[in-house]
Amino acid sequence: MGKIIFDTATSINGFIADEHNSLDWLFAVEGGEQPDEGLFPEDVTVMVEGSTTYEWILEHEDILAHPEKWQGFHGSRPTFLFTTRNLPIPDGADVRIVAGPVTDHIDAIRAAAGDGNIWVVGGGDLAGQFLDTGLLDELAISVAPVALTGGAPLLPRRVESDWLRLMSAQAHGQFARLVYEVRRG
Repeated sequence: MGKIIFDTATSINGFIADEHNSLDWLFAVEGGEQPDEGLFPEDVTVMVEGSTTYEWILEHEDILAHPEKWQGFHGSRPTFLFTTRNLPIPDGADVRIVAGPVTDHIDAIRAAAGDGNIWVVGGGDLAGQFLDTGLLDELAISVAPVALTGGAPLLPRRVESDWLRLMSAQAHGQFARLVYEVRRG
């Protein structure tokens, strides 16, 4: 069984999207549009997204008009989309719409992942739900040299220092890459 990893970029003051749910600030950072090798989790066989992240990706990349762009980021991996709405699915994409607590769907997510890792792409509240239920194994954060005035927080909940164990800290271009093992279970 692989790990469940929340891997994301954040501003230096802890926001993963701005007040308009945009990531444009991230792509303006040198290296933000084409991240260095090592800035994405390895051996990922399933992705998990919330609706805000999903809709931003669809809009930013104009994926519904150009469904081939889906493969550029998601590949052929199944994507579990947590939403209560009926959202469009790009042609050829393996998107599985689910609703409710992450614990209701973890067996299906793990079955789809096989021995591979599960990447919680975003957002922070969805990752927090995995954390709250003891399912999150790793938190990998790429800190960008940007401060935002507000937006979507990295993890909109209190996380105590004894829940996380720093595994590595490295510079990747303009980003500081921090990887924590989640110890709370």
